[in-house]
Amino acid sequence: MRLSRFVPILLLLLLPFCKANGILPTENNSSSQDNLTLSILLAGFDLQEEAKRKIGSLPLASPRSESDSKEKIALGEKIFKDNSLSLNSVQSCSTCHLLTGRNVGTDGQATSLGTFGQAGKRNTPTIFNVGFLETIFWDGRKSNLEDQALLPFVDSSEMALGSTSDLLTRLNAKSEYSTLFAKAFPESPSIQLSSVKTSISAFERSLISRSRFDDFVDGNPYAISLEEKEGLRLFLNLNCVDCHNSSMLGGSKFVKLDTIYTYNPNDLGRFEVTGIEADRFVFRTPSLRNVALTQPYFHDGSVRTLDEAVRRMNEYNSPRMITEREVTLLVAFLKSLSDRSKANF
Repeated sequence: MRLSRFVPILLLLLLPFCKANGILPTENNSSSQDNLTLSILLAGFDLQEEAKRKIGSLPLASPRSESDSKEKIALGEKIFKDNSLSLNSVQSCSTCHLLTGRNVGTDGQATSLGTFGQAGKRNTPTIFNVGFLETIFWDGRKSNLEDQALLPFVDSSEMALGSTSDLLTRLNAKSEYSTLFAKAFPESPSIQLSSVKTSISAFERSLISRSRFDDFVDGNPYAISLEEKEGLRLFLNLNCVDCHNSSMLGGSKFVKLDTIYTYNPNDLGRFEVTGIEADRFVFRTPSLRNVALTQPYFHDGSVRTLDEAVRRMNEYNSPRMITEREVTLLVAFLKSLSDRSKANF
């Protein structure tokens, strides 16, 4: 029998206790006020249940992380942060995917700069929770972390090595890597590209955020504020979950960004991968987790504030126009999706 059937009875039993302990007001202690209080409590519980059903909390471990040992994760982190693995030894993966302070794997730039200062084409996406994604990059050109792990090293607009052989040469030139690879891959201790891909992916899969929203969905009704709950209710009522779905709140659909606003006209999106005409200006819908910490927004980084991003999405695909007060409520809810360890910096 579902616990939810007993919730109204339980709340009625708790009302006297809450009043006696100052949790709820006692003045004008009428039956109508009790009914109003109970309605508010029940509404919060219903919202919690709906959010759990339509969104859910983020799992504690990424798919395919079962064999990600601490040694593989440590090796992956070292490679990820090693500047010597770029052509001029001044840039690493973590140059664009910053992880310190409030950073959740982005750099705050519209588009990132490569190791020689060359401008990138798209905004750097967060790598927090990237292990839950079914496709990687704005255009979805890779389907898993292992397939994309080596690309930044040899991309001319990023770390600009001439080939993956150059990457192996640089890794072999540093004696500490021999020990780290042997610990991470005792069955095959030599430095190999497959091990590089596995270790970087293991590190990236370890970057999982935990938010107050997750606490709310998992049963703590006080984890988010009343304003954030209002924003969540609005988010659900506007059917934002049609695109920003599942526990990642996005990242699984491809949509055409066809609006009254102008974005980079030279970026053809998924069309550049598939060659299919219908994929022109189609991009992967980003996850909204940590969205309050990942400005600027959209694939070209052209929108600086979360408020403006919400307004644009309302005009792009919403059953009705929203008010500025509702923009504020939605932004409040979106802030509850920030990783707890980052939001307080």
